[in-house]
Amino acid sequence: MWQGNAGMVPNILFIMYDQLRFDYLSCAGHPTLDTPNFDRVAARGVRFDRAYCQSPVCGASRMSTYTGRYVSSHGASFNNFPLKVGEMTMGDHLRKTGMDCWLIGKTHMKADAEGMARLGLSPDSVIGARVEECGFDVWVRDDGLWAEGPDGFYDRKRSPYNEYLKSRGYPSDNPWHHNANAGVTDAGDIASGFLMMHADKPANIREEDSETPWLTRRTIDFIEAQKGNGPWCAHVSFIKPHWPYIVPAPYHDMYGVDDIKPVIRSDAERRNPHPVYGAYMDGGIGTAFSRDEVRETVIPAYMGLIKQCDDQLGRLLDYLEDSGQADNTVIVLTSDHGDYLGDHWLGEKDLFHDPSVRVPLIIADPRPAADATRGTVCDKLVEQIDLAATFVDMAAGEVPRHILEGRSLVPVLEGKNTAWREFAISEYDYSTSGAATRLGLDPKDCRLFMVVTDRWKMMHAEGGFRPMLFDLQNDPDELVDLGASDDHADIIAALYDKLFEWARRQSQRTTVTDAQIVARRKGGAGRVGVLLGLYGDEDIPAEYLTAYTGKATPADTG
Repeated sequence: MWQGNAGMVPNILFIMYDQLRFDYLSCAGHPTLDTPNFDRVAARGVRFDRAYCQSPVCGASRMSTYTGRYVSSHGASFNNFPLKVGEMTMGDHLRKTGMDCWLIGKTHMKADAEGMARLGLSPDSVIGARVEECGFDVWVRDDGLWAEGPDGFYDRKRSPYNEYLKSRGYPSDNPWHHNANAGVTDAGDIASGFLMMHADKPANIREEDSETPWLTRRTIDFIEAQKGNGPWCAHVSFIKPHWPYIVPAPYHDMYGVDDIKPVIRSDAERRNPHPVYGAYMDGGIGTAFSRDEVRETVIPAYMGLIKQCDDQLGRLLDYLEDSGQADNTVIVLTSDHGDYLGDHWLGEKDLFHDPSVRVPLIIADPRPAADATRGTVCDKLVEQIDLAATFVDMAAGEVPRHILEGRSLVPVLEGKNTAWREFAISEYDYSTSGAATRLGLDPKDCRLFMVVTDRWKMMHAEGGFRPMLFDLQNDPDELVDLGASDDHADIIAALYDKLFEWARRQSQRTTVTDAQIVARRKGGAGRVGVLLGLYGDEDIPAEYLTAYTGKATPADTG
């Protein structure tokens, strides 16, 4: 039962799982993976069945979600491409409404250090810290990828999780890898989770100390500390089920080969593929995931990681209920992108087939206005940039449409019949990839764009390549590329018209609203004394001339 009054602003628990496929939940139809707690949230709210991320790679996707803007608007188009100083984020927008916005976990944010230095923004200041942390106030940040090679660590920031593990007695200098993300061979050696042959081993860590339970506890600590301090938005960002694909007991052997969904791929996809698609199939990741033994070793571990995520979600839901906060808290569950897992002869993410670009999205709003849609599934085309606008709307703020390019989902949650978008967009910059090297492309030509409608999905590739096209009605698994079909030239042209319509959007005028522009029209420049195109005998408002009339003062020309 809603505990607040009708105008009360709820708290927002915004949970993101990294690399979670849209169809690896029982409420989304997975035949063998049981996720009762995801299902529990879906039963309380709306599951959006056709939600798309704005780029199928961590950094660019997250920057779009946090800014509420498309990749080509904010410019941080790949991992470790800095988000330029000046881009507003959901934290900036929410604080204007009086709602705090906190981070617990990962952002993959790369700060624009050069821009901050140019403007004299110190990371030690409140403003500088927020700029450096993607607009969030940080409860705890850990991007969860403490890989180490001959040139040092991939991520050179401090790891709170590694420090926690050391405090728990794990003796390694990098227990994130040696314990949380590695097993042990029969000979007693480290079995690195980066080598997928070890995915069937239990991680060398106590389950309660692994990453997902650790971040769950930090989340509960945060909510406990906020009692009486609301309203708040907490972005809880789990690293799992992202690789390394290894999970502690008892989750490591909960699933086996018989629990794996049939692979979605065909031999025809390998015959004369689109050049960009072919370059990814021929890469190391695609080659690996084309092997049955890789899928049969990795996918059960991936499912175990998701099962652990579901169990820990249950802990959070129980805590909210037991502490009396469930009815004042909106719960949002999503992912930054999916995982091919061998479908379409690919692994990881990168391209625009559904296993990669389509994401789970479940929103449970406890307020009475959302009662009519509880337990429903929405098939509208949703973009993940819609979340920023949704949160501002929930916080009783005015959505700044000249900045935020997404749309509030609140009317949908309340069952209102509202006009909606006819197509969704995703973008991908693959200029740093091995595929770009194999194709011999300049960085400017390494850009992909997806346009998807209710029935059709098209991928446009810069660099002079033909498009890819899929008929989602007759080919829902996206196995037949119609991009070279003369019979579909009209469909392709219509989708290019939609891409061109999107490309003409107003996206860079972020400092002046439409309302301010309209207000400037009233009275025009004459109200500040700028009289253009007037001869002097027109019907000019007298107040415009007040400062320009009266007796002249003789000029001193001596």
